[in-house]
Amino acid sequence: MKNALIVILVSMFAFSCAAIKRGPADAYRDYSEDLSETRVTFPELPDPDEMEKESSVSKGSGAPVDKDLEEAISYFKRDNEDKQYYNGFTILVYSGVDREKAFETRNDIYTAHPDVKADMQYQQPRYLVKVGKYINRIEAQSLYHKLKDDFPTARIIQERFERDGFEEENDIEDDFDAER
Repeated sequence: MKNALIVILVSMFAFSCAAIKRGPADAYRDYSEDLSETRVTFPELPDPDEMEKESSVSKGSGAPVDKDLEEAISYFKRDNEDKQYYNGFTILVYSGVDREKAFETRNDIYTAHPDVKADMQYQQPRYLVKVGKYINRIEAQSLYHKLKDDFPTARIIQERFERDGFEEENDIEDDFDAER
């Protein structure tokens, strides 16, 4: 009886494995589907030599980006000439409570980059060492990448700047009244 039971179990196991082999995979063996209608297609890229010829012809005397940039800057100046402050970006090189470390960072900037002017500020309880005044984040990128090698914690932050040489009308009138 024991032998018969073992034979039945072994045969059931063998047949179940054979059923799996002949299972659903065989049913889809001849299946095919055409997805070319739904596939995304892209236009052919132009020849690089032709693009170079076209770009040299279209450039003329000045690049169009320079013209657009000048126009954007002049618009910015016209739009903000009556405002005392403007929003921009600066590079924060050091932020911390250690006064000596702030002075050391400022001096290191002068040593490593003599053409860069570092501003140090105290906003209780921390010292800040900042570099540059930029209207756009993109303008700050080139100096940021130079400073990042020497100062790995440097980052570009938003800042509010006071416009140089700005005098409000009230200030002018007060000065005029004081002279009388």
